[in-house]
Amino acid sequence: MSGNKSRVQAIYEITNRKPMTVNSPQSLDKIWACDVFNIAKMEDALSKNAFKAVKKTVQTGTPLDKATADIVAAAMKEWAISKGVKFFSHIFYPMTNVTAEKHDGFIITNSDGRAITEFTGSLLIKGEPDGSSFPNGSIRMTNAARGYTAWDPTSPAYIMHTDNGATLMIPSVFMSWTGEALDKKIPLLRSNDAMNKAAQKVLSLMGETKIAPLNSSCGAEQEYFLVDANFANARPDLLLAGRTLFGAAPAKGQEFDDHYFGAIPERVQVFMQDFEDKLYRLGIPAKTHHNEVAPGQFEIAPYFEAANVASDHQQLLMALLKSTAKAHGFLCLLHEKPFAGINGSGKHVNWSVGNSTQGNLLDPGSTPHDNLNFLLFCGAVIRGVHQFGPLLRAAIASSGNDHRLCANEAPPAILSVYLGDQLEKVFMDIKEGNLTKSQEGGVMDLGLSQILNFKRDPGDRNRTSPFAFTGNRFEFRAVGSAQSVSGPLITMNTMLADSLEWIAAKLGAELDKGVDQAEAVINVLKELINEHGNVVFGGDGYSSDWHLMAIEERGLKNIPTTADALPVLRDESVKALFKNTGVLSPVELESRYEVYSEQYILSIEVEAKLVIDIAKTKIYPAAINYFSNLAEACSKMTEMNVEPDNSITKTIADEATAMISAVKKLSEAMKKHDFSSTDEHMQYCANDIRGLMDEVRSHADALEVEVADEQWPLAKYHEMLFIK
Repeated sequence: MSGNKSRVQAIYEITNRKPMTVNSPQSLDKIWACDVFNIAKMEDALSKNAFKAVKKTVQTGTPLDKATADIVAAAMKEWAISKGVKFFSHIFYPMTNVTAEKHDGFIITNSDGRAITEFTGSLLIKGEPDGSSFPNGSIRMTNAARGYTAWDPTSPAYIMHTDNGATLMIPSVFMSWTGEALDKKIPLLRSNDAMNKAAQKVLSLMGETKIAPLNSSCGAEQEYFLVDANFANARPDLLLAGRTLFGAAPAKGQEFDDHYFGAIPERVQVFMQDFEDKLYRLGIPAKTHHNEVAPGQFEIAPYFEAANVASDHQQLLMALLKSTAKAHGFLCLLHEKPFAGINGSGKHVNWSVGNSTQGNLLDPGSTPHDNLNFLLFCGAVIRGVHQFGPLLRAAIASSGNDHRLCANEAPPAILSVYLGDQLEKVFMDIKEGNLTKSQEGGVMDLGLSQILNFKRDPGDRNRTSPFAFTGNRFEFRAVGSAQSVSGPLITMNTMLADSLEWIAAKLGAELDKGVDQAEAVINVLKELINEHGNVVFGGDGYSSDWHLMAIEERGLKNIPTTADALPVLRDESVKALFKNTGVLSPVELESRYEVYSEQYILSIEVEAKLVIDIAKTKIYPAAINYFSNLAEACSKMTEMNVEPDNSITKTIADEATAMISAVKKLSEAMKKHDFSSTDEHMQYCANDIRGLMDEVRSHADALEVEVADEQWPLAKYHEMLFIK
């Protein structure tokens, strides 16, 4: 977008765009999960015995036999072909935040040259992508490339429609030939198994006799930005880095607080309807959508699902956000901080655990006092966050999320737990050995006859807490918007498993002494809260007083950057946690450190290269051109005996010179390669490279407010944020 003509054309095209319409949607019962081979469709398509076996696998994890897999494959193929499908794909989730797929045809030829379709249990169960071409942390070398995908029957297959046809997608795990997990699904499934085993121990000690398998659940609120493609396609930084590396603050941003929950722009509303219809066809339960705090920012929140399915659906949701936005002439930005100076985007992961017999173990019922199971499971979470707070920080570490955390728009990088007034009082009373009956929230009565009274929650919400109890679940609010939810879920499940094992050992010892069950629970919780209560905090997480108190008085850690966070994965305590629970072997854990650190370094280096390129080839020429125009105009004024004001000319000259000087320093800094360790390389990127990038930007943004609007080469903030 160079010069006035292109900018004017872009704005004209956007504001005069013919409204896109979406076909009137069918009723929800007609489209819901119509493209999903779920339990209901399996019951219709399979024999009674085959369906019974599959249902048992989905509900309990019991492995399927080969004969049943053949029956499922045949039924799945017939269902897919009846909907126009010719290809199938094992879809999997490597150690990046993206999705991978390889498409194969159902077609084979026989001896007489005819083409037929075939899809056996063997093809359903196993695929074979290259194991060395994905980030793997040195587990697989180029000369040892074999890897496998394997069908995950607990997450339903579905059909993905595009303009070029339809493909049967089969959710799968991804492993190396030597058996190591190369993906995010295997450790998620393992973490749920570890949590289930530990939880069953605790529930058995509590006298429960019928205990169904436990599962963690997840509901992830997704924030995102929409920018018109006319603007976005002319911004190399948005296209390649996902965020603006340059951009002066607009005269109006979000300071009026007028965007949050405001009327959704008509064009965005049409996009949302189209997007959500696609989600419903795939059985993804989109529940709410609304404008977010920042202009151009929106949110969609699905209903709760089993964590493994929710994780798969989250990946699919992000992919559909991008593809649907493109069809509507938008670029969907999932970066955590695409625009400086206004709120970035997060992904609040609502997490709980439960089963069909005991229900939600993080639901306190009428009062927390009456539910000892709840107190034990809630206490286990408190202990886990205190023991493994730095690990939780590492689980949400990314170059994008570093921009968002610690600002007054997102939780701090100090991991603490918010319980609410009532529940915090319960645990503090237990700590003091003085358990008293808590108060309910009471009734909200506004004194207006036309407004019905309603029951008030017993505790307020705290938006500054990174890990908050919200009534019947915990909300991990620090997860980045572009991140897979698998990493946080793996960490939360695993730390919970570890804490429940600790509780089971302590509780068993108390009961063996002949102590009454309620007293035994209180004794265990008293020890727990004495050791780990420092992590409970109900105040303002943004305040400087809390940062000082957390570090100096409570011994909590402030971990501001990914470069500071990722080395935690090499701590002996973290290695022991994952090894003892069977979630990740030391080799698999080390591979994740290598992959995540490499991704961090590469993302910052890409940004630095873009800063250099855009500053030299777009901003500097525009500034010099405008400087020349001004200088010529000033010269003519002097010839006419009119004294010109040279201050703008001088400012442009000074800022352009300073910007190019900073570009040279950044270019030289990028040549450094003699690092003694990966940790040193990450710290260099976090501190030196990013510092120099900011220096270049400061001068470029100063130029933006001086150079004539028609000569500025990049779409501006007010255009991208407000023109829809």
